[in-house]
Amino acid sequence: MRRVFAVLAVTLLAPIARAEDWPQWMGPERDDQWTESGILDAFPTDGPKVLWRAPVAGGYSGPAVADGRVYLTDFALEAGEVKNDPGGRVELKGQERVLCFDAATGAPLWKYSYPCEYKISYPAGPRATPTVAGGKVYTLGAEGHLTCLDAATGELVWEKELKQEYKIESPIWGFCGHPLVDGQKLICLVGGEGSVAVAFNKDTGEEIWRALSAPEPGYCPPTIIEAGHARQLLIWHAKELNSLDPETGAVYWSQPLE
Repeated sequence: MRRVFAVLAVTLLAPIARAEDWPQWMGPERDDQWTESGILDAFPTDGPKVLWRAPVAGGYSGPAVADGRVYLTDFALEAGEVKNDPGGRVELKGQERVLCFDAATGAPLWKYSYPCEYKISYPAGPRATPTVAGGKVYTLGAEGHLTCLDAATGELVWEKELKQEYKIESPIWGFCGHPLVDGQKLICLVGGEGSVAVAFNKDTGEEIWRALSAPEPGYCPPTIIEAGHARQLLIWHAKELNSLDPETGAVYWSQPLE
């Protein structure tokens, strides 16, 4: 499978010095809102002008855009055949990659890759959009490979193999929860006994807290809201919806969904 990604966003705006960054899943505040002005109401008859194209491999993750760079993850297949079986796992071998491009020209700036064996359904590639914050880019691969890279150079800062460290299996559709940066913490969905949600120090990878138990972590990304005069971290997995204190992981409330 091959995917081609083309940056078109600048054609949607009236001329401005620089468009607003989109550094993580659903935008700066993870609320799917874009506050730019001068946005086109409709595409030209012949479609928007393509500024550049860059060939990439398979995957489902969206691009993150920050500080004039585009970050994307993919899966370069080496052995096996991609088959989409909703209820069955497919075994593939390849490399998961983190790619960085110049947002203005599409020129490749750096690439970071690591060997990865897939045993999941819909195994085309990573699901989670990169999160860019504080000069670092955080990625979560479909088999639970969590990385922190220098956003400028692509050099590895720290990494974790969540399946090995927390003694868990991959969810059948892979790890999908887009990592969330909150202050000094990187909050991720992991899974297992007492570790459905885990907060890491975003600079060192050291665990800060872990919380909740469930057979699988679910596929809904961690989300922080303000409600009841408190900041609440919402974690929704297959068994229940939970509200946690994002600083400590303490449970405020849980609502069973069965």
